[in-house]
Amino acid sequence: MNMNTNGHDAAGPPLTAGLVWRMTRPGSLLLTLVACVLGTATAAACGCGLDPGLALGATVLALWAHAAANVLNDWQDAVSGADAANTQAVTPFTGGSRLIQQGQVSVARTRELALGMLLVLLPGGLWLVAQTGGGIFWLGMAGVLLAWAYSAPPLRLMTRGLGELAVGLAWALMVIGMDYVQRRHFFPIPASVALNFGLLVAALLLANSIPDARSDALVGKRTLAVRLGPRGSAGMYAALVLLGHGWLVLAVALLIPPVQALWGLLSLPLSLLAAAWLWRHGSQPERLRPALLLSVLAVLVHALGMSWGFAQLARNW
Repeated sequence: MNMNTNGHDAAGPPLTAGLVWRMTRPGSLLLTLVACVLGTATAAACGCGLDPGLALGATVLALWAHAAANVLNDWQDAVSGADAANTQAVTPFTGGSRLIQQGQVSVARTRELALGMLLVLLPGGLWLVAQTGGGIFWLGMAGVLLAWAYSAPPLRLMTRGLGELAVGLAWALMVIGMDYVQRRHFFPIPASVALNFGLLVAALLLANSIPDARSDALVGKRTLAVRLGPRGSAGMYAALVLLGHGWLVLAVALLIPPVQALWGLLSLPLSLLAAAWLWRHGSQPERLRPALLLSVLAVLVHALGMSWGFAQLARNW
């Protein structure tokens, strides 16, 4: 790959549909899909009905935004040298798509795709605002800004130990936004379940950052995992998942979400197993794949469990 001293390379060959698909890291988009299902389910459970067209349109926009953020992250990590330095990536959980490092796509093409995908969000977002109201505009703008600030200068929140906060907040806003699309106003129940879901998402990112900590530190990328070290990161992961599940129980006790939301507790054993594995093997990146898989499954089960509970209520309307 023809890389100059500024970290930018020649445009390279045109992108193909198959390559673009791989650049978006489609497996990770499941996280956004379940967030959209959860937000839609909270609205339906409150008797707000279901507009399938709006639900589908908002879900497509959310998936597109996540895919764009993935490409943006690959571009910025290539420019910083973080992905090139990462020889211990646990694919597909960490280290990005690795397509730039494998010479399959150039940095310039990655940059063009990231900016193009972000630009395409504008008309889609305006359509959704016209259908649902101004609240979704501010939620969408916050999501796009968080996606940019996570990877790109001048903020680069991931290098300041704030990446987990940004990502957890972004996915919490996604749940709230999907509820808003159906309800047309903000409401405590989606905000409540978005909080425990966002905490599990933040924990997932922290777990995924542990194998990359060594290479991130080499290029000055001071992620939370770099700052805390393997044991500290494992302890923080445990604290986040316990806080997330604990808030769900407390919120139900406070009569914010209905008791059916407790189906989300099905993820607790998975989270605890992941925490134990991270504590024992955090300093051995090559042994972390089971913990990372458990972390992903915990987030998916958490969201789908709560969605199932809300769906049971929706059937009664």
